[in-house]
Amino acid sequence: MTPTLRDATVADAGLLVTIGTETFTDTFGHLYHPDDLAAFLAKFTVAAWEEELSDPRFHVVLAMAGDDAVGYAKLGPPSLPFEPTGKPIELRQFYLRRQAQGTGLAATLMEHMLAKARATGADELFLSVFIDNHRARRFYERYGFERVGTYAFMVGNHRDEDDVMRVAL
Repeated sequence: MTPTLRDATVADAGLLVTIGTETFTDTFGHLYHPDDLAAFLAKFTVAAWEEELSDPRFHVVLAMAGDDAVGYAKLGPPSLPFEPTGKPIELRQFYLRRQAQGTGLAATLMEHMLAKARATGADELFLSVFIDNHRARRFYERYGFERVGTYAFMVGNHRDEDDVMRVAL
């Protein structure tokens, strides 16, 4: 079945918690002490998602394979430590479940999010990526993202180094 994209609604808050928890744990869970991972994941609640999904500054898109959500991406107001040169927006999350990776869905989702970012009036898009997530960094570089700095990404009490990347829209 060909995946489709649709805007997430407040009713999708629980689903987004599930996908985010699953994909983060599958990709990075082995790097952290269980207490640090649990503290990090505890921030992603239905209530927090409902708040963002009700806020017009956020744009969340679900990737659907039939009735199954296989990923999502979220744009929101800037939160990363960077020096914007224009009107920025941030790609805050970009997650695909394992079964959707390598299918071309990531490209479809990224192109959609770039168009959505442009439609907000933003002229630059920022994101962060774990420095050792080489596959993701190569993917973002294919879309013109360039490293503009680093910052400390905290998972519980564990400090990771993330690259901050930017692309002009």
